[in-house]
Amino acid sequence: MALDYSSDFCKNLYLRFEQLELHRPVSMAHYEPQTELTYDFQPINGGEKIKIKLAIERFVGGGFAGQVYKIKILDTDKPQLCRDLQVGNIYAMKILVPPSNFSRLFRNSLYWLGFGGPFQLQVNPAAAKAGALWQKFIRRAAQIKFGDEKSVVNIFGTLVDSQIGSCGEISEWIEGRTWRLEVDDHIDLLKKWRKGQEVDSDKLGSPEYRTKYVFMHEFVNLLHEIGAHEFARQYEWTTLKSQPNCLKRIETGTDAEKGLVAVDFRAGLALLPFLPMSPGDFKLIGQGIKRGSLVQFDRGDLNQLKTYIDTHKENFSDMTGMYDQLVAAEDIYRNSVPDVSHNHIRLFTSGKLWSTIFDSAVVGWKVQNIIDDTGFEKLRNSRFKTFIFFLIGLIPILGRVLRKFWCHNSWRKHYISLLTSFGYFKKAMQGKVLEMLAKWHRAGRISQEKGEMLANHKWRILYHLPLLILILPFLHRFLTDWQFVKEKFHDLVIRPIKLYFDSGQRKQWLLDMIQQGKDKHILTDEDAEIIESQLDEPFIQKYLVSLVVHLMTIFVSEITWLLVTGIYLLTHPDVPAAERAKMVGAILLAFHVLPISPGSLVRGFYTVSLAIRERNFKDYNIALFLSFFKIVGYLAFPIQMTYRYPALARFMAAHWATDAVHIVPVFGERGALFEHAIFCIFYNWPLTIRRRIRARAELREKLEPHNWHIFPISIIAACVLAFFVKWHFNIAAAMLCFGAGAFTTIFCGKASLLKRISLSAAAGFLTALIYTFISILMNGKTANDVIISGLWHCFGFTIAAVVGAIVTELSLPDVENAPK
Repeated sequence: MALDYSSDFCKNLYLRFEQLELHRPVSMAHYEPQTELTYDFQPINGGEKIKIKLAIERFVGGGFAGQVYKIKILDTDKPQLCRDLQVGNIYAMKILVPPSNFSRLFRNSLYWLGFGGPFQLQVNPAAAKAGALWQKFIRRAAQIKFGDEKSVVNIFGTLVDSQIGSCGEISEWIEGRTWRLEVDDHIDLLKKWRKGQEVDSDKLGSPEYRTKYVFMHEFVNLLHEIGAHEFARQYEWTTLKSQPNCLKRIETGTDAEKGLVAVDFRAGLALLPFLPMSPGDFKLIGQGIKRGSLVQFDRGDLNQLKTYIDTHKENFSDMTGMYDQLVAAEDIYRNSVPDVSHNHIRLFTSGKLWSTIFDSAVVGWKVQNIIDDTGFEKLRNSRFKTFIFFLIGLIPILGRVLRKFWCHNSWRKHYISLLTSFGYFKKAMQGKVLEMLAKWHRAGRISQEKGEMLANHKWRILYHLPLLILILPFLHRFLTDWQFVKEKFHDLVIRPIKLYFDSGQRKQWLLDMIQQGKDKHILTDEDAEIIESQLDEPFIQKYLVSLVVHLMTIFVSEITWLLVTGIYLLTHPDVPAAERAKMVGAILLAFHVLPISPGSLVRGFYTVSLAIRERNFKDYNIALFLSFFKIVGYLAFPIQMTYRYPALARFMAAHWATDAVHIVPVFGERGALFEHAIFCIFYNWPLTIRRRIRARAELREKLEPHNWHIFPISIIAACVLAFFVKWHFNIAAAMLCFGAGAFTTIFCGKASLLKRISLSAAAGFLTALIYTFISILMNGKTANDVIISGLWHCFGFTIAAVVGAIVTELSLPDVENAPK
């Protein structure tokens, strides 16, 4: 949803829709806070349905599997039939359809491709019930495995939401969070620990990460043990996106070993054998083929579950009836779609299969509100009419209209009135505009002010319709909202300038980020208090100014690319269009592929100027290196602050790195493994490298400083190039100078890191000079040619040697934790 999204505005639009008194129901894909809803609720233990009334507290989030809401129960007509639902208590409700049209289309398309039918969790109450019952058995098995059934979220029953057109479920509300991004300067030990190697437990960090890693692996093993094979995909570590499905209860505080709970058992996407969507999917596809499950979603092995139950009878003594319900629900669910990969020959021999497919299709149309009660009875009693209804649905656009006209009385009245009453036609168009405006505002395509204007001057919406082809709502709004453009210009240009000159605004900027950190649970109250107490310290202000400068360089590379491209096009008007296009593409590729960009160079030289001006290398040593690189450079100063202001550094790195990661679809979800990996690469790994360099520095203190060795190293490298290299000169030169830099830094003894890097650069430069001198003696080239090639060699050899030294410093073994 958009940052300036107004729930009250959307509710007002829907209220205006109701006042039009159209025959058709409102098209609803998402509920607003404070909306009150009434459902026929089916308790998990079976029996009679009860009527419940609830209120939406807030929208939590949505993915391919569905949309989740925090709700409060307002009333139940038969509380004795479901004591789990208490009036006034908070619960979670999941409607099993995505709020996004694209997500819904993609999800349903994959499911159709794999199973030959509609997404069953959405349209088939038996499928929703089967999933809920599996979760109940998993919860009891977790109690046996972990000693606490709270390690799996409790589920209370299922429902059908006819307004959105989907099945749903109500479960326990978990006040939880994803893992904290933990500071760890022994990240190399964590890598060894994951591989099962023996490490010093006193030095091993990242306790929350390790606890979740162990829990999820053990939980996956448990799911396979009880036969819930395809449910295990929700918690497979290597899918890179399963980690947010396991939360930590906030009530357990900072104790890393307590409070983990598995919260999501509804898969969103079918896993097709030819379409793996994560690294872990390759293994899962292989396992599925071994089980005879070519297409995977949420199928379990009932026989294996029964064996597990029989082995632990005392623990399942009160769930015998639930198992019978599960068997019945699974029978309907699995026979509701053709599913060629599992049904095989049964498609030609089983009358029960096709009977269930027809019956479930009619139920699904009723759930989606495509047919009403009368239409339901009409189709349920006639296989021929059901088949014709199915065929009509295959007609693009018109098929949906014809279906509703035939089997939904309200929609039939609506269509007839559209054709017979111009007044009703105008009201219907107004209603459609109001629905579109609510969806556009929620997606961020229009502001509330723009929406109000369009609601009052509905004909102006025609200007916006062509822009719907723009997938990114941002572009739609940028092209139609001048106020939005001014706000973005202010944020990107004016505000950084003000932040640079105004310490008060910098302080408020940081306070705002602190509040965002609290809201996103990446900052504890204790850390927030520490940071707020340090805001007026000189170094904090200095780092904030440097951070502002880094932000001001965001578009330097893009502007440079446009200038270079423009200059090329202006200076080469006679070049054929195809060649010009290739060159523009090559320039664009170079700007995006190279690790160093014009923007990163500006950041790097700014950091160098600070260190030189203040004659202070120590407080800029990490930033000096990182600032010269793209993307990573934005985190240079948050990382630099680590030891002087660890709480602030921890927060800043988490804030910037994770925000950048969340741009990535699916894998960039908050709390996923990709977020943690980026945090470790940009935050924990530099700390680990610094620790290792300091440990080696202590050993080097016992040695004498050396610098004479650059001469034999340079002479050997130059002679090899001059006398032995007869092929691929550039590659050989780069490798030799890389090696020269590496050997130089290794044999520098007690010399400081800066001096080691400088000596490596000198070794590369000296290699170029010696090689040039040998070339003059051997080849007899003209002075002009020798000078030009010599200058390029000096530059290239020096860079290669420095890179070799840096890579060596980063790659040398950890002497502090070396095997003894």
